Amino acid sequence: MEPVRSPDGRIVLDVWLANYPFRTYDGRDFLAPMRQFAAQFEKAHPEYRVDITGHDFWTMPQKVAAAVESGGTPVLAAYYAGDTQAARDARAADGAPLFTPVGKAIGDRTEILGEPVAVRDLVPAVRDFYTYGGELCSVPVTATTLLLYANTTLLEAAGISALPTTWEELRKACAAVVRGPGGAPHGITWANDGWVFQQAVALQGGLLATPGNGRTGRATSVDLSSPHLLDWVRWWADLHADGHYLYTGSPSDWGGAFGAFAQQRVAFALDSSKAAEDLVRCGNQAGFDVAVCPMPAADRSPRAGNPVSGDSLWLAAGLDRATEDGALAFTQFLINPRNAAEWHRAHGFVPVTEPAFALLEEEGWFAGRPHQRVATEQLRASDGSVAALGPLVGDLAGIGEVMTGAMDDVLLRGADPVERFARASARAQEVLDDWLRMHGEPAAAPA
Repeated sequence: MEPVRSPDGRIVLDVWLANYPFRTYDGRDFLAPMRQFAAQFEKAHPEYRVDITGHDFWTMPQKVAAAVESGGTPVLAAYYAGDTQAARDARAADGAPLFTPVGKAIGDRTEILGEPVAVRDLVPAVRDFYTYGGELCSVPVTATTLLLYANTTLLEAAGISALPTTWEELRKACAAVVRGPGGAPHGITWANDGWVFQQAVALQGGLLATPGNGRTGRATSVDLSSPHLLDWVRWWADLHADGHYLYTGSPSDWGGAFGAFAQQRVAFALDSSKAAEDLVRCGNQAGFDVAVCPMPAADRSPRAGNPVSGDSLWLAAGLDRATEDGALAFTQFLINPRNAAEWHRAHGFVPVTEPAFALLEEEGWFAGRPHQRVATEQLRASDGSVAALGPLVGDLAGIGEVMTGAMDDVLLRGADPVERFARASARAQEVLDDWLRMHGEPAAAPA
């Protein structure tokens, strides 16, 4: 196989990146820093041309599949964390795996085309999320986790001096804020989203899928009625029934939850670590202080860890050596300490490598932005178990919709959590079975 070359003879690296409706903190297009990195890489490696195309992260798997059908495949494609199984199951026209594990492609090399190999410096929780069977599958460039945000101005007015670390402490703090003089009408909010369920179950050390959350073998069954999940659902429903949890009205309403916190209609919010800088800025503009802290844990279970979300670059299989090495070198260039730190500065994503975090620390970045440290600290606290890493399962988004639909019924229509999530579990299994059949795998045997 020969490399694809531009009219001027350079080897073309066709790179598809996930695009989001965010801008950098200094007002540039979301992918502007990535295009800048690509230009720098081209300058250092004039034999290559890097063509970056932005795609909606939700539809990346479908667009890649369409490219395969039309006879082409990007050299690198960024898949959302929840689509990791989709990337592993993607197939070329001949039925072979579409992507090759980057760990295998890198081997024992310490540099590629002069670019130091950086994947061995990934934050362990980030690296392990994308590792299967001991092999790193892809190169994570963007990472987030779920954090607790607190309006400390409201908390101090309610006589609360310590930030909550457990569900019970959080419940008591919500109650104190609501009944305090001039307090918020509700204590806390978060989006009714499948990712939140994943975080809550993982932090307790629970599993959503078997075997081993899909990390010790292909996930063939899913359970939405486990004690870990139901404990979360009951606690959540009780908060809502007591008036302490504000449901903004529809599943996955991240914007509504963000707005409620910014408008001080609640004192707490669970949100992505990506929101840290924005929420702190909102507080500064509105005259209240914001603290950022780890997601509270259940009172009677160990704190296992929080999974990551974000995007990771998958390397097309079957490339010629020059194209593959160029692609691998570009991925390592993207996550070298300087560039990984710059991507963090631009958007607030977790610095994906420890040297990037150390560089930011050394340069004093966190001294004035302690809220930007918390996500890395939370991920470092992970026990590395298959529970803490979160589920690796087909059609995780579809399963998430089943969870959020069930919770919507519990919150708004008074559905019994045990009965409603038993039905949700059966429906989620159907979703997974459909995925397995679509990819030539046997569905789970009926219970």
